[in-house]
Amino acid sequence: MQWRRGGGPRQLAGGQQRGHSSLAVVQSSLPKATLELVELRASQLNGCGYCVDAHTKELAAAGEPAVRINLVAAWREATVFTEAEQAALALAEEGTRLADAHQGVSDETWAQVRKHYDDDQIAALVYLVAMINAANRLLVITRTKGGSYEPGTFDSMAS
Repeated sequence: MQWRRGGGPRQLAGGQQRGHSSLAVVQSSLPKATLELVELRASQLNGCGYCVDAHTKELAAAGEPAVRINLVAAWREATVFTEAEQAALALAEEGTRLADAHQGVSDETWAQVRKHYDDDQIAALVYLVAMINAANRLLVITRTKGGSYEPGTFDSMAS
């Protein structure tokens, strides 16, 4: 089944909606760095200090070069991201800035995402963008500040 726009969550797992959308992310074959970069970019746009702190520290702890972490906010003007990562970052931006762009995710960005990712990976990216935006809003509303996150905290919570 091809993952297409407008198909909704029933497209996951060949049409079977999963009880927890996070399974699409956790079980995807997306590189961990791509997941963290997407979460970092959305968190930057949403002004979520806690999540920016968490995702920068997770990237650094995983050995991601500082130059890549530091250039996420200006990824369009950087040479350190692959075309696939650029497609994922564009999806993150457009999916986060829905109120700014009445059309949502552009056809150009969607085509780039389709070019670089398979159906399961696209499902994971779409859910990841939605989930990090929800988390950002919860933490910004509750004024949860950044600075205290310890790398590996999310992993220990999942086990």
